[in-house]
Amino acid sequence: MIQLTLTEIADAVSGTLHLGESGVSADQPVTGLSYTDSREVVPGGIFFAKPGEATDGHLFAPQAAENGAAVLIVERVLPDQASVPQIVVADVIDALAALAAEVVARVHAKGALKVVGITGSNGKTTTKNLLASILTPLGETVAPKESFNNEVGAPVTMLRITESTRFLVSEMGLYAPGAITRLAAMAKPDLGVVLKVGLAHAGGYGGIEGVAREKAEMVTHLPADGVAVLNIDDPRVAAMAEKTTAGEVLWFGLGRGAQVTARDITLSADGTAFTLVLPGGAEARVSFRVLGEHHVMNALAAAAAAHALGVGIDDIVAGLQAVTRAERWRMEVLGGRDGITVINDAYNASPDSMAAALRTLAKLKRPGGRTIAVVGEMAELGEFAGEEHDRVGLDVVVLGIDRLVVVGEGARRVHVSAMREGTFFSDESQFVETADEAFELVRALAQPNDTILVKSSKVAGLRFLGDRLGESFS
Repeated sequence: MIQLTLTEIADAVSGTLHLGESGVSADQPVTGLSYTDSREVVPGGIFFAKPGEATDGHLFAPQAAENGAAVLIVERVLPDQASVPQIVVADVIDALAALAAEVVARVHAKGALKVVGITGSNGKTTTKNLLASILTPLGETVAPKESFNNEVGAPVTMLRITESTRFLVSEMGLYAPGAITRLAAMAKPDLGVVLKVGLAHAGGYGGIEGVAREKAEMVTHLPADGVAVLNIDDPRVAAMAEKTTAGEVLWFGLGRGAQVTARDITLSADGTAFTLVLPGGAEARVSFRVLGEHHVMNALAAAAAAHALGVGIDDIVAGLQAVTRAERWRMEVLGGRDGITVINDAYNASPDSMAAALRTLAKLKRPGGRTIAVVGEMAELGEFAGEEHDRVGLDVVVLGIDRLVVVGEGARRVHVSAMREGTFFSDESQFVETADEAFELVRALAQPNDTILVKSSKVAGLRFLGDRLGESFS
């Protein structure tokens, strides 16, 4: 983080500074990073005592102080922590957002920092990782860890920037109504990337059109000299061009009119190869080691954002090729014994990503081997959950997946749909209640050269099943 005094921090978060018995001055500089987990605090850090559903961050202030916190951001004075400066605020989460906005604004004002905001129903984390890989060799780049894209993770990431940061890549998730507006107000993106509008989180927003309205907030907060990087293949994203405040729209995709596109796409278990085409006709072959043809769209989005930032095609290709996996538990290739491949893609799932993963599985079938889909619940679909799980069962049948294992009551309709829609018999589609049952079933089921996909939302916990299967067949 940039250097700020205790007074400056208090002013930024509209808080009241209490020095207590700390013996430090209000002009004491603070340069440490910000944390909401007391266990992660290091000497000089700022601890935000975030209230939670299950517990209260104020209870962990002593541990933060013991770990060397320079200041505690709290909603009430903690008398037993008088040896550490405290800033009392009305709302800790609002204070975190306010400090992030202040820090980004100060660095932004110096002119060297470029901020990229990324949103979409699918692919945010992968695109963020790809863009960070492209930009890091060119200058100090700050990007989120894992999927730090909500009201806590996004500002914590923003607070990592320094005066020498050249690029801030901010992943912006739809965690509540108005979330994209809130995060964009903190980061003030120069470039806004919108990947796709799908049914992820649709249960809380009145369907896909509600999600589209929320995602469009990314492009309605761009500066006049900014760039909206939009997916031309998604009609709901393409319609955002009419709403953006940016002076330029850069289109990526595989369809007609895309300025950043790919051709000659080939898929294998080792990744995806394609020819990248940029505006002006520059093109180059990319050996993309991230598995899944659907990730080519994420690569195009990252390439388009990098191009808008002035990055040349050689650096773009090098950055894309340096990434070996989308992220932990995202199309992660495991196994190998007897030619058995396990694809662990169970960190998150939406109807779009589920369909894309199943298509990839079907295309990766080896001679003499079979395809096995191990499927769990897709969360946060609300009233659309039933029909979307039915659709997964139908996709399994249409794509010719050889075996289906459905795990957990939340996904049972996938099994029922597959049995109803196809010619499946009881041994071809099986339902089990737990991941442990699925583990034993798949271990017994697998044969040499089989390809096994494990796919579900995070809440289903199947990512750990994928790890176990990968280790079992390693």
